[in-house]
Amino acid sequence: MLILKQLRSKKKINQKDFARAIGVSLRTVQLYERKEANIPIKNLIKIAQYFEVSIAELYALEGVQENEAVYQVDDNSQKEYSITKLAPGKYLVSAPLILGEQYNTFCRHYTQKNYLTKLPKTSFVIDQVSVGAYMTFEVVNSGMDDGSKAGIPVKSIVLGKGVSTSKMEKIVNQTGKAAFVIEYQGNLMCKELAHYNRQRRTILCKSRNRSPEYGDFEAKIDDLGLLYLVIGKQITMS
Repeated sequence: MLILKQLRSKKKINQKDFARAIGVSLRTVQLYERKEANIPIKNLIKIAQYFEVSIAELYALEGVQENEAVYQVDDNSQKEYSITKLAPGKYLVSAPLILGEQYNTFCRHYTQKNYLTKLPKTSFVIDQVSVGAYMTFEVVNSGMDDGSKAGIPVKSIVLGKGVSTSKMEKIVNQTGKAAFVIEYQGNLMCKELAHYNRQRRTILCKSRNRSPEYGDFEAKIDDLGLLYLVIGKQITMS
């Protein structure tokens, strides 16, 4: 990215020190700045954090143009989210962010476009996109953190894609279980949905953390409101 050199100059840091700061070699930084190497997602996150910008802002500063061969922007003003094609098989999704203290407000006002468009946005790089509403959520407890690589620690930000009840049922039937952000009895929560019972029309809402304070419960499908399939996560670094 050509913008990296400008950002370094503004911060008055040389390539060697910048490479050390983001945990890569000097040669790698040189390739990045000449656009001779693709930047992995994990390093994009480190770079954005170092310069205190979002990944979306990095690409905006780079001068992404819709008619360029590699970068294409889908920025429909009628949507609350935007999708940027970075390269084949890489998409940047920028979507409204719902913090923990905003959960109740979101559940009351999520149908109001004016409310959604005023929310701050955060960005994820993902491998594929499809039609559907995208939203990001702050995880407010450790219920989905089992210590594994797949765990979702407290304060993580997850990217959710809105799905219908029938789509959720299909996903759970095919995969056995999947992480969702759900609305249940007026509350928003991140849970793993599993064991769909077609006859009783119920689904098991599980916590990956087996601590007693994070209990599982069975919910009637018809009692579930919003459903967002978790398709990405960003772990907040202290």
